[in-house]
Amino acid sequence: MSATKNVIEHIRQNKEKALDDLIALSSIPSISTLSQHQPDINQAAEWLLVKLRDVGLENVEIMATDGHPVVFGETSGGDNKPTILIYGHYDVQPADPIDEWHSPPFEPNLVGDNLYGRGVSDMKSQIVAVLAAIKSLTESERGFPAAIKVLLEGEEEIGSPSLAGFIQQHTELLGCDFSLNADSGIIKPSLPALVYGLRGLAYFELCVYGPSSDLHSGQFGGAVHNPAQVLCEVIAGMHQHDGRITLPGFYDTVRPLADEERIIMANVPYDEQEFLRAAANPPALHGEIGYTTIERVGARPTLEVNGLHSGFTGEGSKTVLPAKAMAKISMRLVPDQKATDVARQLRTYLTKTVPKSVRWELIELAHAPTAIVDRNTCGIRSAASALTQVFGVDPVFERAGGSVPVVGMLQEILGVDSVMMGFSLPDDGIHGPNEKQHIPTFYRGIEAYAHFFVNSWETWIP
Repeated sequence: MSATKNVIEHIRQNKEKALDDLIALSSIPSISTLSQHQPDINQAAEWLLVKLRDVGLENVEIMATDGHPVVFGETSGGDNKPTILIYGHYDVQPADPIDEWHSPPFEPNLVGDNLYGRGVSDMKSQIVAVLAAIKSLTESERGFPAAIKVLLEGEEEIGSPSLAGFIQQHTELLGCDFSLNADSGIIKPSLPALVYGLRGLAYFELCVYGPSSDLHSGQFGGAVHNPAQVLCEVIAGMHQHDGRITLPGFYDTVRPLADEERIIMANVPYDEQEFLRAAANPPALHGEIGYTTIERVGARPTLEVNGLHSGFTGEGSKTVLPAKAMAKISMRLVPDQKATDVARQLRTYLTKTVPKSVRWELIELAHAPTAIVDRNTCGIRSAASALTQVFGVDPVFERAGGSVPVVGMLQEILGVDSVMMGFSLPDDGIHGPNEKQHIPTFYRGIEAYAHFFVNSWETWIP
C-alpha cells in the first residue's frame, strides 16, 4: 500500500514548483480580522481557484458565505472509493508587532532550510502540500485513487463564524466518508504525529466602566473606584494559586483523563528546554498542579488574558483615573465543556465579583467546539501508515492545545470524523513574529499526503 515510484518521482521533480507556489500564496496578506484586507482575501481566493483547476479538480468555484468566501472543488470517484473532504483555511493572523520581524512578513524569505513569512506554516504550506500531492497523482500513470472534495475557508483565524451555516446549507455537496484536515503539525522533523483531539474555544471582551470620562487622579483618586484596578482584581480572582479556574461550575463537565490517555500522552517525547525555547523563553513553566505539561496544553481547560487596555499608555506620564478598562479573555475548552456553559459561568462570576461602584459589559466574540476522534478509523490508520512510509518511524498520537472549529462542526453537522495531518513544527512561531516553515518537512509532507490518499483507497471498507 503505497504511492508508486512514478508519483514520488513526480513530487521530487516538482518540489521547487511547490515552493514557488508557497511563496506566491504567502505573499498575499489575507488577514481575515482586518477589514482593509478584504481585497487580499479575495485575491487569495482567486489564486486558489486557479490552483485547484490546475491540479485537476472539477466544479471549482468561489462560494459566498455570510463573511469571507469559501473555495470549493472536487474530483469524481468510482465505486468502493472513499470520498475525502479536504479542509484548509487561506486566511492568516495579523503580522503585528511588525518591528519584531527580521524580514517583511508578506515577502517570504528563505533562510537555510526555513521559509519565513506570515501564514507560511499556518497554514498555507499545508494547503500547497496537499494540492501538490493531488497534482502528482492526477498527472502520473497512477491516477487519483479516491473521490475528493476540497473546502478552503477564509475565516478560521477569527473563529470560522460563517462556516457552520455554510456547511448546514451545503450538506449534500460536502457529504463525505471522512475529512482530511491539514491544519495540524508534527513533533519534530524526525518524528511525525497525528492529532486526535482538539480543545474548543470561548473568546470574550470584558469592559469595566467608571466615570463618563478620564479624571484627574489627584482630584478624584481615592474617592472614585478605578476601573483599571477593578478589572485587575477581577481577573486575578479567576485563578487559584494551584492554577485552577474559579468560575462557578467550570469543571463540572470536564471529562477526566483516562489512564490509557495519560499513557499515550506520556509517550509523546518531551524536553523542557526545547519546550521553553518554543515558548519564546519564559523564565519558567507554570500551570495547573497535578498535570504534566503535555496534559496541560492538550487535555486541560484554560483561561487566559489575551490583552489589556486602559487609561494613558503613551510615552512619559499623565496622571489620569481612566474611565474604562478592557480585557480580551479566551478559554480553551475540553470535552465535554460547551462555550455557552462557560459564558454563563463567567457572567455568574462577574455578577458576584464586580463591585457596584462600576458597571461591566461582556461581549462574546468567538467560540469553537472541542473534538475527539476515533484513533482506529480507516482514515487514521491510512495516515499513520503514510507517515511511517515517509519518515521511517511510527507516528505518536497527541491532543493539541489549539482549536480548529471545523473538526467539531463536521462531527456535529455531517457526522464524520477528521484526520488531522499536517506538517507544521512546534517552533514555527505561528501567530507570532518570524513565523516559519521548515522546507524539508514541507517536501516530506507532500509525499506523505500522496501515500495517504493511496492508502485510504486500498484499505477502504464502506
